[in-house]
Amino acid sequence: MGRWQPNARGRLAEAAMELFTERGYEQTTVAGIAQRAGLTERTFFRHYADKREVLFGGSGALREIIAGTLVGLPEAVAPMPAMGAALESVAAEFHESHAYARRRQAVIAANAELRERELIKLASLAATAADALRQRGVGEPAATLAAEAGIAVFKVAFERWTASTGRRPLSQFIQESLDELKAVTAGA
Repeated sequence: MGRWQPNARGRLAEAAMELFTERGYEQTTVAGIAQRAGLTERTFFRHYADKREVLFGGSGALREIIAGTLVGLPEAVAPMPAMGAALESVAAEFHESHAYARRRQAVIAANAELRERELIKLASLAATAADALRQRGVGEPAATLAAEAGIAVFKVAFERWTASTGRRPLSQFIQESLDELKAVTAGA
């Protein structure tokens, strides 16, 4: 039926999100996702390794944005401002709609396995950032501390953004969270 229609990946993602929301993550099958999207299971597996990847498939792109931004900055930029620039780059390239991100977060919050996967994704982002900071000449423990703090800022900002009305962009939540981190570390 819809095998030759465009945007199979997007249709699969939307079908999966609908089913995760309606039935719950555990009760949703790949066959059900493919059927809802009007596609075959084989098509599903051309786009996603498993149903979790519908929720986490963008992790590689986030790592690339963070690493690319950090490595491309002048060495004179201090570690935390560099992380701020990397997070701003993520916000600028973030193509997930607020409504979709909000639904995604609700599905993840409702499932322990997915919450664990989210933490693994965040740890991977922090490791990527630390490696990129070290490539810029930042020593230890500064590279790891800045990377971990930066990803914590991203996590808090993203959660606040998805809990909001969506009227303000993710970048504003990132900047506010960076400012809060500065205030906290300054003892304010």
